[in-house]
Amino acid sequence: MAVKTYRPLTPTQRWQAVADFSNLTKKKPEKRLVKTKKKTGGRNCYGRITARAIGGGHKQKIRTVDFRRNKTGIEAEVIALEYDPMRSARLALLQYTDGEKRYIVAPVGLKVGDKVMSGDQAPASVGNAMPLSCVPAGSSVYSIELTPGRGGQIARSAGSFATVMSNEGDYAQIKLPSGEIRRIHTKCMATIGQVGNTEHENIVIGSAGRNRHRGRRPMTRGVCRNPVDHPNGGGNGKSKSGGGRQHLVSPWGLLAKGYKTRSKYKPSNKFILVRRDGRPNKVK
Repeated sequence: MAVKTYRPLTPTQRWQAVADFSNLTKKKPEKRLVKTKKKTGGRNCYGRITARAIGGGHKQKIRTVDFRRNKTGIEAEVIALEYDPMRSARLALLQYTDGEKRYIVAPVGLKVGDKVMSGDQAPASVGNAMPLSCVPAGSSVYSIELTPGRGGQIARSAGSFATVMSNEGDYAQIKLPSGEIRRIHTKCMATIGQVGNTEHENIVIGSAGRNRHRGRRPMTRGVCRNPVDHPNGGGNGKSKSGGGRQHLVSPWGLLAKGYKTRSKYKPSNKFILVRRDGRPNKVK
């Protein structure tokens, strides 16, 4: 898939780049696999705003995506490639031989008419899901489970993939998109290939109207506000955007840069071999 640009007839069109939907084969989603998403406006159950700059936007419907791929041993045919407003990747609509239809995240190279399968007996071809114990070393995988049977959680966005480095005993070593090398149980399912829509990173919003269409409202930077409104406000005309005079924080004083939020003693630390910054993990 490619992105589409425009002649610079207006200031917006000079930089704007939108997705080219020419590879999609179906416009309307499967009715039995969608449900309505209610807009929250960033408010919780008490009506208080907990996520700022959210509101408006076009109506969206949630597609029920099969991340577990637990229909094993039954072949399915790809009957459509569709757009999903809830994610950057595209969806592939599968129809199994028993008539059931399910959505999966579409990988690069999957076309209408292709056959896919999940389970131990499935071949290592694009779109097939299988346990990590059956995936050959060096293969690219996506939608990887962290707990067997829970469903794919890792590498699901457009263009993402992880690499299977080795299978040793009950655990496989996986190099994640962040660069982290992690041990994952070989019973966990993964899908062969790379998530499609790889050109998504080249999209340029270009205008405020497109952001409003996505449900994103404008937000003023803290350094532009008054001291009464934000800890970074004020300054008598001097910029604090570099954070030289004080540490940049949220409106409630939480550090915004350089503050590690991951727990030092998290139980999953023992599965991480190499951190995403390249440092070997020292398990205590």
